[in-house]
Amino acid sequence: MKNVYPYLVAVLLAAAPAGAQENVRLVDISGEWKFEAGDDMRWASPEFNDRSWETIRAPGPWEDQGYPGYDGYAWYRKHIRVPETARGKMLLLRVGVIDDVDEVYVNGRFVGFMGIFPPAYRTAYNLQREYQLPSWMLKPGEDNVIAVRVYDDQMNGGIVQGDLGLYEVKNPPYPNLSLDGMWKLRLGDDPAWRETSCDDAHWDSAYVPAYWETQGHKGYDGPGWYRLHVTVPEELADQRLLLLMGRIDDFDETYLNGQRIGRTGHFPAEVRDDYSGGEYRQLRAYTIPSGLLHAGSENIIAVRVFDEWLHGGIYRGPVGFITRERYNQWRAAHRESRDFLRHITDYIFD
Repeated sequence: MKNVYPYLVAVLLAAAPAGAQENVRLVDISGEWKFEAGDDMRWASPEFNDRSWETIRAPGPWEDQGYPGYDGYAWYRKHIRVPETARGKMLLLRVGVIDDVDEVYVNGRFVGFMGIFPPAYRTAYNLQREYQLPSWMLKPGEDNVIAVRVYDDQMNGGIVQGDLGLYEVKNPPYPNLSLDGMWKLRLGDDPAWRETSCDDAHWDSAYVPAYWETQGHKGYDGPGWYRLHVTVPEELADQRLLLLMGRIDDFDETYLNGQRIGRTGHFPAEVRDDYSGGEYRQLRAYTIPSGLLHAGSENIIAVRVFDEWLHGGIYRGPVGFITRERYNQWRAAHRESRDFLRHITDYIFD
């Protein structure tokens, strides 16, 4: 009877609600990659000529592919074509489980990392790598280059396992008004930065959503503030709106026009090396009180963030204003999908 389980699962999943299958692979990036042992940051550039590099397959340890006993740095490079259907979509890049540390670049842009390179080495050998990509970073129909910098400390090394690919997130809670794009960012902490009168003209600029480490603040743990000036169109004036702030690593307090509308987690007095909470996984969705939003004129969003360690900032979307009706429809479909899959699991393994 056990032999029919894979077929039963396939049939049941095909009949699942639309939200059940959350990600669809647009481009398979497993298979042959260009590979070079060593370390040179020029190898992140899409203009670099990698024709002389050897070929290696991923996933699979490099020790099994002609590099026995090799520990240290190496780079993978992959040239891919992206379909036109990727435009405007919420995209995830999955590069599998990497032993031990990685940095990933797409068309020369730093998009994500796991673990810490020497000298403050910390492994992430058993974690799946999944990084959100803004669709504007890719060039549909043209050559796109994925470059992966890897450090292996011992034993197996490289992209060792996983379902590699560029994925579209199916049925996310798309905002009525997306706020993806350039925000103001300042590291540090000052309660005055929540106020509408705060002058943020000389603050740094940072893309949201993306880790702040990928935007010039590598190695920073602690507090920081994001700010955005936005005009909400009149057609949303009579709608009940929520503010989606995506996923934030780790804690946040979110303000609209100087008033706090939500928070997740509690800000510590200092960075803690032993932090093990899961707030960074939570999608932030905050109700906007009636009369607080000024449709047709400028509004100011201020987000206070505290990063405990490693990654920091507003790192994954969706980010934007969404009607309560649309959000509740998504939540209901999402809940139905999760319940459906749980029932499948209970049925098969009961």
